[in-house]
Order: sequence, then structure tokens, then C-alpha cells
Amino acid sequence: MRFVVLGAGALGTVIAAYLARAGEDVALIARGARAEQLARDGVTITGLGDFTVDIEIVEHPDTLAAADVLILATKTYDTAAAIDAVRHMKLGSVFSIQNGVMKNAQLAEAFGQDTVLGAIGMLGGAVEASGAANFMMDNPIIVGELSGASSARVDAIVKALQDAKLSAAASNAILTEEWTKFVGWLGLSGLAVLTRQESWKFMADEDGARMVARIMQETAQLPQHMGIPLKTGPLFTFDAISSKDQDALVAFLRRRGEAQSTTAPNFRQSMLQDVDKGKQFEVEETFGYVVRKAEELGLSVPTVETCYRILAGLNRMLQ
Repeated sequence: MRFVVLGAGALGTVIAAYLARAGEDVALIARGARAEQLARDGVTITGLGDFTVDIEIVEHPDTLAAADVLILATKTYDTAAAIDAVRHMKLGSVFSIQNGVMKNAQLAEAFGQDTVLGAIGMLGGAVEASGAANFMMDNPIIVGELSGASSARVDAIVKALQDAKLSAAASNAILTEEWTKFVGWLGLSGLAVLTRQESWKFMADEDGARMVARIMQETAQLPQHMGIPLKTGPLFTFDAISSKDQDALVAFLRRRGEAQSTTAPNFRQSMLQDVDKGKQFEVEETFGYVVRKAEELGLSVPTVETCYRILAGLNRMLQ
């Protein structure tokens, strides 16, 4: 298959590099100095992997006519511009590993509903000052048909990712996967920026974990209202969210924080990585989306809204 990865941040770089190392036909769309550095020095992975691979680096997407699979890996606030840059392409399938739950509708508007797959990327990483992508957490990439059906194209994509030594799986309940990730990500990202700490530190703390739990439980009202169940069991045990047992969720988060202090002690949420660099971050498409959607559905999300107002103000100061 011909893969095109749009976005050369940590996750897009990791996925493109692993696929290319496995012999897949891969193009990585990048911009400016990042594109120049990758084209000149090759794509370097550190952390869980340690290698450099040459990849076709594309700075001008209008030179690309088609792809079997387009993977969108930009920040959510760049989505409209990113899609416009590749809207002309003929695609077999397209999916996004972005944060949030707005992405599928945006892709469907541009490329047609039948082209779009649901997906989440649970792997973690950061772009280092050297330009290398530090691959820190090998959690799975999950792909599925929005209809919930099995398909040969999903199986082929998952196999390619697995053959590239990335953790990947197919799902017949991809909306559940996407919302489960979003609920968890929102709680962790909010506290990451508010505390400016590595993820394990605020998860292991009683008050930090309780704030994360409140954000998660408030956000979880949205999929529950829309009839989308959250996933239970590994990697997320969110039974406590559905039962509204906040103490149980706090205890779970604290255990997970203690475990992560050993497995990924230096991991900082992607939103915090942007703040660390003085860059704008994904607040309107995530926290803002929850506040607006909750108002539309008649739901109360006071903790999420408080965080949204603080984070939105901070984001404006960084622009």
C-alpha cells in the first residue's frame, strides 16, 4: 500500500518511520524547517526504537495525486488547512489519530463518508530538540469502520502496522474507542497543563487524581447521552465513570500514576509539550467542544468549563 502521513510531529513521525523501515511505500508531509531537517538528515527515532530511516519528505502536498491510506496526524487546530492541502488527492482510505472527536466529520466532508475510517493513536512521544522523535509509550493504534462492520481494508492496514512492529488492532466499535480515549485524554491533558507536571505525578496525587476524575466523569455524560458506551477493561477501566463512583476512579488513577512513574516517568501530555514550547495548544477543539456540546445537550460540565476558561485564556496569551 501507498501510505501518506500528514503531520511530522512525534506520532506522525513515529508511524511513518516504522512503516518505512518495514519496507512500506511512505510519504511524510512536513513543513518549513522541519521538512528541510528530515529531508537532509533522515528520520530518527529514539526511545523504544533507535534507528534512522530515509523517507520521502513532501513539503508541497499538491505534488501528491493519490494514496491507498492517508493518515492525518496534525494538531486539531491545523485540521482545516491540512485537509485543504490534500483535498485533491484520490484516496482509498483516510483516518485521523488526532485528539478529540470532531475529526471523522471533517474528513467525511472533504473525502466522502465511505472513505473515512475511525481511529485512535494511543502511542506517546515527543519531538526532541535534535529533531528526533522520542517514542515513549507503545500503546496501540486502533482502526475500524465507522459502521462497526469488519472489512478487508481495516485488516490490511492493521497488518501493515503490526508488521512494522507497531502495536495495532482492529475494532468493530471504533466510536466507543474514540470516545473512551477522548474522555481519558481530556482529564489528563487538563491537569497536565494546569500543573505543568509529568503525567504520573498528578495522577498519583489524591487531589490531582480527583480533578482528573471529575473532568472524565463530566465528559463521559456526552457519549452516554448519545448512546455510545465507553470501553471497560485494559487499557482503560472506566466502569467507575459509568457508575459515577468517583472514589473508585480516583483510586484507579492513582494506581495507574504509580505504575507510570516506573514505565514512563518522563512522559508529558502532548498539550503540555506545546505549552512547554510556548506554542498554542488544542483547547477549542477539545475542552471547548465539550462545553459547547454539553450546552446543546442540556448537560452540566462545571469542572470542564472552569478548565476551559483558564486554558482558553492561556492559549490566547501564547498566540
